[in-house]
Amino acid sequence: MTTARRSLLKGGAALGAMFAAPTWLHAQTSAAAAERRFAPEVGTWRTFDVTTRVEIAEPRGATRVWLPVPSVNTDWQHSLDTRFSSNGNARMGSDLVEGARFVTAEFAAGVRPVIEITSRVQTQNRAAELSRGRSFAAEAADTLRHYTRATQMLPIDGIVRTTALQATKGAKTDEQKARAIYDWVVSNAFRDPKTRGCGEGDIKTMLETGNLGGKCGDINGLFVGLCRAAGIPARDVYGIRLVPSAFGYKELSGNPVSLKGAQHCRAEVHLAGFGWVAMDPADVAKVMRLETPEWIKTTQHPVVAPVNQRLFGGWEGNWMAWNMGHDINLPQARGPELGFFMYPTAETGGERLDSYAPDDFKYQITATEIKA
Repeated sequence: MTTARRSLLKGGAALGAMFAAPTWLHAQTSAAAAERRFAPEVGTWRTFDVTTRVEIAEPRGATRVWLPVPSVNTDWQHSLDTRFSSNGNARMGSDLVEGARFVTAEFAAGVRPVIEITSRVQTQNRAAELSRGRSFAAEAADTLRHYTRATQMLPIDGIVRTTALQATKGAKTDEQKARAIYDWVVSNAFRDPKTRGCGEGDIKTMLETGNLGGKCGDINGLFVGLCRAAGIPARDVYGIRLVPSAFGYKELSGNPVSLKGAQHCRAEVHLAGFGWVAMDPADVAKVMRLETPEWIKTTQHPVVAPVNQRLFGGWEGNWMAWNMGHDINLPQARGPELGFFMYPTAETGGERLDSYAPDDFKYQITATEIKA
């Protein structure tokens, strides 16, 4: 990931009406105004069909499309079946290093590509994962080494390691170090609404320039990189919000009839005595910046405090994970590897399309909750 790919933006722009809540959230937000509560509890599984439809309006020759498929099976998500239809040659594939699954489709020149896939998943809330006596499955040593290594996207030497050591100074246990890094990221990084997509996760450039603004790919990437540099296994979990938050937080919600732009990555750390533990400092930053008309600057604010507390060791299950992969090489792709894979990706005429440009690359993602 080259530093030239990252826009060095300064924070502090006024939010204005640009970030007004969509109409589907107004009633929920108003009802929650009198009491701000964020307290996910474990126990209820929810089932969703998540559908992605892609159309390439103006192909410029032979075309390939890669669509992420839910690839995570844990005690908080079950990735079930995926079905697809297309006017091209479509098949399931998998990244052999990171385990990210996808549907890839090939289209001959002269064909206007269309592909639709539907994946069924079950999700549930995560909560209180730092409780003493919590039961968890032991993790393989090879897996823990995999999530402590350096990658192109996540260097763990130089300024990253220096920053990690400074942030965790005085901390003794993995839990104390993770807490120190979480608090450091929340205190120093910030949500920059001008960042395209979910950011690029170029944490080395963030630290070298001192510009710690970005979105979830940047902020949670910074958290994961600092944890690895401190010797703690950590990973980003790349996914998408599916439905509104049960707690009235508009910025922690998805609109199920139109999930374009609802992509969001989270994080996990593996802590001695607790196993894999949920984390999401990026969503704390998002609530601080966008949940209210003012940019909240303290985690003690009543809107922020419950989110800051619960996202260290939990998260709400209105979100689905695609995969946990960094630096993804898509088969037969001519463009560069992906720092992460949670957006539809396509190439036509040998050139990579911009996943963030809806006029050139039309796709729609929706979610339908399946009731028992």
